[in-house]
Order: sequence, then structure tokens, then C-alpha cells
Amino acid sequence: MSLQRVLVTVDDTKAFGRRLAALLEPGDLVVLSGPLGAGKTALTQGIGEGLGVEGRVTSPTFVIARVHPGRVPLVHVDAYRMRDAGPVALDDLDLDTEIDTSVVVVEWGEGLVEQLSDSHLEIRLERHDDDSRTATVETVGPRWAGRAPSL
Repeated sequence: MSLQRVLVTVDDTKAFGRRLAALLEPGDLVVLSGPLGAGKTALTQGIGEGLGVEGRVTSPTFVIARVHPGRVPLVHVDAYRMRDAGPVALDDLDLDTEIDTSVVVVEWGEGLVEQLSDSHLEIRLERHDDDSRTATVETVGPRWAGRAPSL
């Protein structure tokens, strides 16, 4: 299933993340894609707010992964620098041990992390000339079978 949302402002992107978080539970994987500046980190910040994580959610570009404890822990990964290294480098992060107890959000993860779970959400963010964004959500696997998130 697929759905699209137009996100006019950064606040809209964060609010979309909060609504998405209401549907997420430990064990869920969210794979984010889109060009630089498309809103992947802003969306993850909204997810973190919705999950009740502690502290500020920032881009993990230089540390690659951050774990944010909270009501539902959030593991936030930026796989941009790992794209050339492939799945072996991602194995070093032990995401498979985190996924059962956390929501795992991976920026730039398309083609790298889908094997972590038989179900996941793929969210593609596109930035337009007027600075608005379009989020396209694709559901994959049995957890999401037959139902599109009501966002």
C-alpha cells in the first residue's frame, strides 16, 4: 500500500513524524530516502517526539547511529557514509539486536537494511522548488499488509 502527503513546512514534517510514531512499536523499521535537505532528520525528530524519547534528536551523520532512550527507544542511523561499504558495514552496528526493542529509523538506508525485518515502512521525501516536501509512504511485509498507515 502507498500514500502521499504534502508537507508545506518543517513543522508539518515533524507533525507527520509524530503521527507516524503513534503507529510504530518496538520492532518496527523505517527506511528514509531522499536528497540532502529533503527533511529526513526533521521527520525523525517528529518520530522521536511522538515516541517520547529523551533529549534532542540530531543527525547522526558523523557517529552513524544514535540510540535515544524513551517510552519506546529510537535507534537513528544515517547510512549515507556507509553506502559504498555495503551491508557488511551495517552489520557492524548490530542493528539486528536493537530492532526487537526499539523503533529503528535509517536515513539513506534503501537497499542496505531491508533484510533486518520482514516488514518495514519505506518513506521517500522529495523537496520542491517552493521548499515544500512530498512524503511517499510504502508499506512492506505482513505487519503492514492490507493497511496503509492512517496519517
